[in-house]
Amino acid sequence: MFRSLRCTQKIFRNNPHRFFSTGAKYDVVVIGGGPGGYVAAIKAAQLGLKCAVVEGRGTLGGTCLNVGCIPSKSLLHNSHLFWEAKNEFAGRGIKVTGLELDLPAMLGAKNKSVKGLTAGIEMLMKKNKIDYHKGWGSVTQQNEVSVTASDGNVNKLSTENIIIATGSESSPLRGVEVDEKHIVTSTGALDFDSVPTNMLVVGGGVIGLELGSVWSRLGSEVEVVEFMDQILVGMDDEIVKESTKILKKQGLKFTLSTGVKAARVEGNQVSVDIESRDGTKKETKIYDKVLVAVGRRPYTENLFGAGVNVEMDGPRVNIDDHWRTNYPNIYAIGDVVKGAMLAHKAEEEGIAVAEQIAGKHGHVNYNAIPGVIYTFPEIASVGYTEQELKQKGIKYNKGKFTMGANSRAKTVDQTYGFVKVLSDAETDRMLGVHIIAPNAGEMIAEGVIGIEYGASSEDLARTCHAHPTMSEAFKEACMATYDKPIHS
Repeated sequence: MFRSLRCTQKIFRNNPHRFFSTGAKYDVVVIGGGPGGYVAAIKAAQLGLKCAVVEGRGTLGGTCLNVGCIPSKSLLHNSHLFWEAKNEFAGRGIKVTGLELDLPAMLGAKNKSVKGLTAGIEMLMKKNKIDYHKGWGSVTQQNEVSVTASDGNVNKLSTENIIIATGSESSPLRGVEVDEKHIVTSTGALDFDSVPTNMLVVGGGVIGLELGSVWSRLGSEVEVVEFMDQILVGMDDEIVKESTKILKKQGLKFTLSTGVKAARVEGNQVSVDIESRDGTKKETKIYDKVLVAVGRRPYTENLFGAGVNVEMDGPRVNIDDHWRTNYPNIYAIGDVVKGAMLAHKAEEEGIAVAEQIAGKHGHVNYNAIPGVIYTFPEIASVGYTEQELKQKGIKYNKGKFTMGANSRAKTVDQTYGFVKVLSDAETDRMLGVHIIAPNAGEMIAEGVIGIEYGASSEDLARTCHAHPTMSEAFKEACMATYDKPIHS
């Protein structure tokens, strides 16, 4: 049982569960305390609305903070430091003897960062006077959210508006039963108690490549099986080609146009049946660990009561252009609705919806939502890919600058990748930016701003960039788009 900071509770003892009814009505109740949900609540509170957040995990931050973006980045960063020390320090004039991995300490650093950040969000709830209800939320009436706590107690919250921000979960794979020990999702892959001798990653997308990179760097032999004929489906073709080449050099093995039909835990290993897409090749392989990373699906289990008929668009909640469902006071954002499943996309939607509820004009430019993959080097994109422009029949100019010609990259011996800029052939307005380079996740912000504000490639090419920096490659790529670069 738990108590709201501002609400009194009334106990109905003649029910199989204890029901609590709030003594005050909320302006907004947010179901889901992930990046979209807690940001929506904070913004609503800043705009003067009385708010509550419902979260069943027990800690705020959602998948992203607890078992997703944040812990994986900790492991990606620290595993890369280990890999550098092992493979590159000598060439940089740094002699290391007795190098060894302390996996428990590395996992401890990950857990420490998660704990600190989740506690920070709770502080933000208190600072903004937002009630935090621990339990699983469901919309039981148009203006009511029921919260079921871990002990079975149910608290009913009365509210003018509801924001659904329940996020997503790992998609299952037919014939493969996850136990989070031998056959794992991204959650289990964050907490192996030892480095597997070998590991199969099912799915060549963002999650598979990031976590595959972590364990490969720490010493595991990693094979990635992808049903399509390339990894990173949907990304710019040149980025896909370059990243595949680099990741292969780092030790990842790719088996494309291939699927997994079944997997069985046998003793302390996993036996996996693999078959080519055309059915001509079948084999069974043995792995220490299998990571199922075939995507994510919206989480809507037990989300709506019997009398609430929110329209669905397949597995997603159906919304209009203002994030409203078919109920005018019920909104949905983030992974549970259409669009990319990205934490920062959910945050932007959360702010926009809070502003709408407060009578303002929320807005999200979906063409200016960046995507980042935190392998090494990082991969980042925003706007249209080159193949999308071709499909749409849009005439464009392309500028490309290799990191091998960037003075900072040469100085620190990190000359991987390139920056690619696409602009309208007539107006020079920026249409897309695609980067594979160290620190690409930070560099892409310049492209996002350019697209958001309708900049031309010449605008950014004529903007002074500090020297020597990696970002000068962005300037040169813009110069190559509208005219010619200086350093290549």
